Amino acid sequence: MANIQVFGVKNSQATRAAERFFKERRAAIQMIDLKKKAIAPGEIRRFVERFGWAGLLDSEGKAYIEGGLKYLKLSESELLAKIERDPALLRLPLVRGGKLVSIGHDEAAWKAMLAPPA
Repeated sequence: MANIQVFGVKNSQATRAAERFFKERRAAIQMIDLKKKAIAPGEIRRFVERFGWAGLLDSEGKAYIEGGLKYLKLSESELLAKIERDPALLRLPLVRGGKLVSIGHDEAAWKAMLAPPA
């Protein structure tokens, strides 16, 4: 079983659902609260490589709309800086288990992370 990392914020319903999912299955998880500790740029790139910026950013979210990101053209480094300051821009939770990553509430991907390697 892979070491599971859950990146999210405590007041996010989806983050709590991910935490509960893994705890119910007695999986060891490492919870990273993005309000206390920013996600590393290298970690963000893992998710960007798999899902792209469009999949990673919560374009329907309040932080995205109020931040004016619909209309701004930002470089990757500028986006990373904004995400560090405001994790609400992300579709949470970000979950990593071994080489597998998932964004948002994705139980199928979470189950795959818990499956024994073939």
